[in-house]
Amino acid sequence: MHNDLFCSTNTIPMSQATISIRVDQTLKKNFDSLCEAFGLSTTSAINIFMKAVVRERKIPFEIRADDSNVTRQKALRAFDAMRQSLATSDMPQMSLEEINAEIKAARDERREKDLRRH
Repeated sequence: MHNDLFCSTNTIPMSQATISIRVDQTLKKNFDSLCEAFGLSTTSAINIFMKAVVRERKIPFEIRADDSNVTRQKALRAFDAMRQSLATSDMPQMSLEEINAEIKAARDERREKDLRRH
């Protein structure tokens, strides 16, 4: 069975494409060193990764974030802590309009700082 991902010496070589990416300099040096220790060039290692993704139709390792339920629980605990802190403070209650005005003022201030930097 012929696999389109690999070229044998009996077939016409596949056309080549170039990929240019930006990575952290230290990460690149560490990756290059490991590839060399494996007896691979960086290009070969990335080609192996890409071929595995295409062949398997998935990333060949697990990528995951915190469980959304855990994240939600942490957010609710933080919100409750803020609410309790405000309930015991001397700060006056704010209306929704006042809260929105504070948010708008903070955003306007940030925009002005950004404009001054550029």
